[in-house]
Amino acid sequence: MLEHLGLEGVELSVALVDDAAIRELNRTYRHKDKPTDVLSFPLHERPAGWKPKGARGAEIGAGFPFTGPIGDVILSIDTARRQAEGAGRPLLAELTMLLAHGLLHLLGYDHRTDAEDREMTARTRELEAAAQAQRKKILQG
Repeated sequence: MLEHLGLEGVELSVALVDDAAIRELNRTYRHKDKPTDVLSFPLHERPAGWKPKGARGAEIGAGFPFTGPIGDVILSIDTARRQAEGAGRPLLAELTMLLAHGLLHLLGYDHRTDAEDREMTARTRELEAAAQAQRKKILQG
């Protein structure tokens, strides 16, 4: 995903946790006493006015103001499993979508408005497709 976005030299940590652990994080940092599917914790505040809106693919990484670690993405395996089963899709596909969503939050995307939600959904789908293509490439040798 980072390569697709043109984010060379950028790192993030990804943790898979259970619902109890993500519920505690959600309660502590978002004041919501319930499990959630994904949480993102950026390490840096983005410079005022910097937003990747409208960019696609490697354009998103162009001008990204940081290198090295940019944050943490925490995924609940329990919630991801339930959502995957409910949607009738493989767990790996659900985890890929959640990772893409969390990464986009680290890059400055949000979904507070309908327009932001549409943009984030489009970029999430783009990253899902890129990850699927990369998996196929790796598996084919």
